[in-house]
Amino acid sequence: MRLKNCHNFHDFRRMAKQRLPGPIFNYIDGAADDESTHRRNTRAFDDCDLVPNILRGVTDVDMSVTIMGQKLAMPVYCSPTALQRLFHPQGERAVAAAAGKYGTMFGVSSLGTVSLEEARKISNTPQVYQFYFHRDRGLNREMMNRAKQAGVEVMMLTVDSITGGNRERDKRTGFAIPFRLNLAGITQFAIKPAWAINYFLHESFKLPQLDTHVDMGSGTMSISRYFTEMLDPSMTWDDVAEMVRHWGGQFCLKGVMSVADARRAVEIGCTGIVLSNHGGRQLDGSRSAFDQLAEIVDAVGDRIDVIMDGGVQRGTHVLKALSLGAKAVGLGRYYLFPLAAAGQAGVERALEQMRIEIERDMKLMGVTSLDQLSRENLRFHGNSFTSSRPPS
Repeated sequence: MRLKNCHNFHDFRRMAKQRLPGPIFNYIDGAADDESTHRRNTRAFDDCDLVPNILRGVTDVDMSVTIMGQKLAMPVYCSPTALQRLFHPQGERAVAAAAGKYGTMFGVSSLGTVSLEEARKISNTPQVYQFYFHRDRGLNREMMNRAKQAGVEVMMLTVDSITGGNRERDKRTGFAIPFRLNLAGITQFAIKPAWAINYFLHESFKLPQLDTHVDMGSGTMSISRYFTEMLDPSMTWDDVAEMVRHWGGQFCLKGVMSVADARRAVEIGCTGIVLSNHGGRQLDGSRSAFDQLAEIVDAVGDRIDVIMDGGVQRGTHVLKALSLGAKAVGLGRYYLFPLAAAGQAGVERALEQMRIEIERDMKLMGVTSLDQLSRENLRFHGNSFTSSRPPS
């Protein structure tokens, strides 16, 4: 399969599956427990229909948005994800460059494989640092200071990962960093030698944000142990409030799902929240962000920037989220599979396809700017009456 034959999310996923060893593909593709939340994340959009308007004189469209003080040329951004150089040797470098080309935001994870500083030099578009809260409070402050010095615009604290989810696909292959594969996992690597050649011919794998704190090379720490031993499950709202004050800038909580938590985020001074269930990788059976979006927007949307991620595969998904009141939408697997398939060229093709879809869909909806979208453009399945509001 060739990149020119990739026309949608599923094509990129198939191409990535052809290229990657099974354990790494399943690390991207998999989710927690029965993976029901992962499936629901995309299916939720199918329960909502768009109602277009016609004869609105639409020629040019403006798809730019401003979130947390950052101007983006399109209403999607590349959400921070871990371990990207495992998927392709270019890793975060490819994502930063592609995001820069398309004028949108990108993120680097605490478990990123390229440093904050290097990523910042690649792109001049807004950069997010996805941060995990560690038991060592000094380490937390040190990492925030480093991000500030690197020029990161938005601090994004992930709050739904105080322990790792039950990802059974990884257990079946023994996937971990450093590799501790069982026979099934080793066999799957053996049948994809091109990946191994690429991996060993490029610079050694490392986690630059943690390299002075976590020894990944000697086999003393795996990703699962990082979550269970270094992260602090006792984190409280008071801890986060202190971080918000210390950062002193745009601060976002990722993993908020309840109205009560959204209101608390406002109270402690956060400027944004991301409705997210971590791609279904943490608590299986949790609600999809799209299903929960209207409730959160109604509660706090006039006081804080509400963003969502999870399951977004089409431009129409983005327009549905924006119609409900989201300010922007985060992409995860949507760009990770293209990254795995073809590096920077893959990410650029995926973002270009998303840009084209959003532009086309805006014209078909009869809007010239995204702020013209509203719940009047939506109808939800299962209602006993026609309503522009989602069912309660």
